[in-house]
Amino acid sequence: MDLKEFLTRSSERKASDIFIVPNHRPMLYVHDHLLEDDACEIVTAEESERLLREMVGDERFKTFERRKDLDFSYRVSGLGRFRVNAHYQRDTVAMTLRIITPNIPPIESLNLPPIIQEFANLPRGLVLLTGPTGSGKSTTLAAMIDKINTTSRRHIITIEDPIEYEMTSQQCLIEQREVGGDVPNFASGLRHVLRQAPDVILVGEMRDLETTSAAITAAETGHLVFSTLHTQSCAQTIERIVDIFPSDQQRYIQSMLANTLQAVVTQTLLPRCDRPGMIPAPEIMICNAAVRNCIRENRLHEIPNIIETSRGQGMCLLDDTLRILYLNGRISREVALERATNPKAMECNLVE
Repeated sequence: MDLKEFLTRSSERKASDIFIVPNHRPMLYVHDHLLEDDACEIVTAEESERLLREMVGDERFKTFERRKDLDFSYRVSGLGRFRVNAHYQRDTVAMTLRIITPNIPPIESLNLPPIIQEFANLPRGLVLLTGPTGSGKSTTLAAMIDKINTTSRRHIITIEDPIEYEMTSQQCLIEQREVGGDVPNFASGLRHVLRQAPDVILVGEMRDLETTSAAITAAETGHLVFSTLHTQSCAQTIERIVDIFPSDQQRYIQSMLANTLQAVVTQTLLPRCDRPGMIPAPEIMICNAAVRNCIRENRLHEIPNIIETSRGQGMCLLDDTLRILYLNGRISREVALERATNPKAMECNLVE
């Protein structure tokens, strides 16, 4: 297999993800459908290992053999960049590649509610983008950082694993630090970032207690912090953060979150029915006084009701977004019902 030719063909087919697994033909995710690349032969274990060596070189391949997993970005001249995870399965090398578009899309082009753009204007606090893998979190975050970059003069530092969108300083000064190359891990990068005088910090993922604690502390000390979590709703996001901490620290963390959290956007991507492509469906929680009280007093079960009754402030539940997308002809009835948190109620609401 010629790697550049294969990646070019996959990109032309508008694939979002590419899977290379020995004893299979390469598979592609195209608009949420898993397709086989019929133009390729079945990949052998030797071929898969050769492709990885071609991408990372012999020294990093030795690191991969030792760790059994490797995350990195890979550039193809004239085509673009790819986020790659290499791993072992059944003692053979397998890979998942995510295609990264070369340019950050303007946030206005992402079909997101206008309120999300306003989060880029916040002076301080914590803003979280959550959702499953492949839900567009990285693109939305990059678009928000790009909005800041073009509308204000601030010092932005990102800590990513790996760097996805390469950003160019415009009005702002941007530094991008990659885990494994520029910093050993997220927690270490965050421990030192406050000495680098940032105004805005992007943390690729709050994946452990130390990183989460450092991100909240950075927001509490007057910085604007963006990060991601793999959660399915706004209320679950708060619960997940609190549960990371030991029980004797949870009341303290609830208080810190109540003071620092500005907004949570839980995002998923849905296949469109009006034209080929995907469209984001967000749930949005803005931390008004009622939400802050719920976080502080551990009444998280009340948050969905607050979101529902605060639509005038820009909040929305996922099911409200699904209904609007369906009524506007963007998604099918089947998709709306499949992704709804309450399918029975959704079925009753899918009427014009």
